[in-house]
Formats: sequence, C-alpha cells, structure tokens
Amino acid sequence: MNDETSQPRGTTAHMPDLNWSQVRETVLLLELAAVQIEAAMKDSNASVEVLTNSFTTMAGYMRTISDTVHTLPDQGEVGIAKQNLSGVSEHVSSMVHQAIIAFQFYDKLVQRLAHVGFSLGDLSDLVADGRRLYNPGEWVGLQDKIRAKYTTREEIAMFDAVMQGVPVHEAVDKFMAEMKDKSDDIELF
Repeated sequence: MNDETSQPRGTTAHMPDLNWSQVRETVLLLELAAVQIEAAMKDSNASVEVLTNSFTTMAGYMRTISDTVHTLPDQGEVGIAKQNLSGVSEHVSSMVHQAIIAFQFYDKLVQRLAHVGFSLGDLSDLVADGRRLYNPGEWVGLQDKIRAKYTTREEIAMFDAVMQGVPVHEAVDKFMAEMKDKSDDIELF
C-alpha cells in the first residue's frame, strides 16, 4: 500500500510527479556517496590491518635474523655467508620500513575519506532540511564544522582558498604539491 503523504525513498527522476524534488535527488546521491566511502574504508581496513600486523611481525623477525647474523664469525665460508645474509637482511629491513611508511600514508587517506564521508552526511542533512537550506548561517556553520575537521596547515589553507574563490582544482593541486614536498618528513608510528 502506497501512502501518498510519505516521501519516496528512491529516485523519482525517471517518472517525475508533482512531488519530485531536485533537493531530494541531491540528498539521495550525497547519502549514497557517503555510504560508499564508508563501505570501501571498512572493506580495506581489514586487509590493511592484516598487512600491518604481518609487516610489524616481519620487522621483528628481521631484527632477530640481523642480530643472529652479526654473531657469526667474519672469516671463512661462514664469513662469506654472513656478508651475504647481512646484505639481504638490510635490504629486506629497508623494504619492510618502506611498507610501514606506506601504511602510514594509508592511515592518513582513511582519515581524510572519513572526513569527506562525514562532511557529505552533514551536507546531506542540511540540504534535506528546508528550514536550514536557505539560511546562510547554517551554511557558515557547516563550513566551520568541515574546516574544524582538517588537521594540517595545508588542508586548512586549501579549504580557506576554495572558500575565498580559488578554483577547487587549483587549490587541490597546490595542496597535493605541498603534501608531496612534506612526504620525506613522515614520522613512524
């Protein structure tokens, strides 16, 4: 049974009627985008957690191997094996270190995507509420809420630039260049 006073839950764009609303369509797509981001993050978090644990364990094993190799004598056949194992051990340790740094970048990505998802949800709520939609103060409040979620000086500068009229692609390109310059300053957790 279809109640004529209830709002349709899905799109009605293919068969619009007098109740059709571009605002409702916008809200539907914003909600979908936010949920897709959340689902993708949940799917990937489990895999990344397994990888993080594996690489952390491998780093511990590599330290044990390296410490054991350093106790071997330097002369004879064992000395040659020691040199070979030391080189390989250092190389693998370096690779594990780079993987851990990549996981730190992934963690930053997840945080940013979470912020985007929350911001899309907040935007969807504002657009869906006819009392708030046309109130500039509500939009300023939303902008302040979104800005407060940024954690780096570069992110805040990007947001401020866009709010001041800099084209979005230009502000993002500048942000990405600044983040690339900072990539060598990563602190390990």
